[in-house]
Amino acid sequence: MKGRIILENGMIFEGECFGKISDSVGEVVFNTGMTGYQEILTDPSYYGQIVTMTYPLIGNYGINLDDSQSKSPKVKGFIVREICKEPNNFRCEIDLDIYLKQNNIMGIEKIDTRQLTKIIRETGTMKGILTTKELSESEIREYFNNFNNSDAVQNVTPNEIKTIGEGELHIGIIDFGIKQNIINSFLEKKCKLTIFPANTKAEIILEHNLDGIFLSNGPGDPSDLLDIIENVKILIKHKPVTGICLGHQLISLALGAKTTKMKFGHRGGNHAVKNLLTGKVTITSQNHGYMVEKETLTDDMIITHININDNTIEGIKHKTLPVMCIQYHPEACPGPHDSNIIFDDFINLYKGAN
Repeated sequence: MKGRIILENGMIFEGECFGKISDSVGEVVFNTGMTGYQEILTDPSYYGQIVTMTYPLIGNYGINLDDSQSKSPKVKGFIVREICKEPNNFRCEIDLDIYLKQNNIMGIEKIDTRQLTKIIRETGTMKGILTTKELSESEIREYFNNFNNSDAVQNVTPNEIKTIGEGELHIGIIDFGIKQNIINSFLEKKCKLTIFPANTKAEIILEHNLDGIFLSNGPGDPSDLLDIIENVKILIKHKPVTGICLGHQLISLALGAKTTKMKFGHRGGNHAVKNLLTGKVTITSQNHGYMVEKETLTDDMIITHININDNTIEGIKHKTLPVMCIQYHPEACPGPHDSNIIFDDFINLYKGAN
C-alpha cells in the first residue's frame, strides 16, 4: 500500500507501507546504526519518535525474543530504505513486518533515507506524519498541534516497586524508561536492585536502605520533569547518585545546570567520546536529543567526558558529593561495549561512599 511522510516543513516523501497500517505522528529522528534495529525499536527513549534508519537494508536477520530492551516497541513509526521480507538467521523467530503489525506500529519503505537524513541535519529535528491518506492542510495542522510528548516518561515507567537480583550492594534504580541491558549490566556485577517508578517520592526511596541510587535513561525533555528534579535534589544530599542519558540530564538540572534541545541529536553506535580524566577515547552508543549546556555548569561540577565530534558534554561529576553521570550508553545494545567499564566506576562510587 502506498504511504507518505509529511514533514513539519511541508516536504513529503512517498513510499510503501508495512507493519500496522494506521496514521501516526511523532518527532522524526535518524539513527546511524548498521544493526540493532530490534533494540532501537524497543528502547523506551524513543517513545514519541518516528525513527529513520540510515543503513539501507533493515530486517535481514529478523526479530527474536531475547534482544528487546523493553516489553514492546516504543517508537511511533519506522522509516527504512528497504525492508527485508525474507530474513535469514538462526535466531530469527519472526520477521519485522509481522512484528510491527502485532505491535500496532506503521513502517514505510522505499524512502530516500539519505535525503531525509540530510534534511534533518540541516533543518533540525521536526514533527512528521505517517499516513496513507491525502490529508488537507487543516488536518495536517491538527495532527501537529495535537502532538505532545511531555508525558513520555509516564507512559514508559513501571507502576510498582520491585526488587531483583542478589548481592551485597543494594542499588535503587529510578526507572524513567530503562533499557533491559542496563539492568543486566548491574546484575552481572552481582548487585541487588530495587526498581522504582519515575514519580516515587525521595522519602520512600530512602526508606529502602540503599547503598546508592541510579537514574535511568528515558524519553522526552528533562526540563518537563520538575517534580522529579526536586526529588533528585533531595536524593543527592543523602546517597551517592549516578545516571545515564536522561538520568545524566536530571542530575545536571538538580545541581543547577541547564539543558537545551540539540539540532538533531546523537543516535547511533559510532560516537567517539573522550574521557578527560584518563585521555582515553572510546566509541559509544548514543540516543539523546538534549544536552547539558556547558556555560551553565556550577563551580562544583567537573566535565569528565566530551563528544569528539561536536565537543558537547558526555559526562560530569561533583567535586565533593558522590555524584557522577554520563550522557552516552555504556550498556550498548546496540553498539560497541568499549565503555562498559563505567559500571565499575558507578559501583566503586557507591562502595566508596559507604
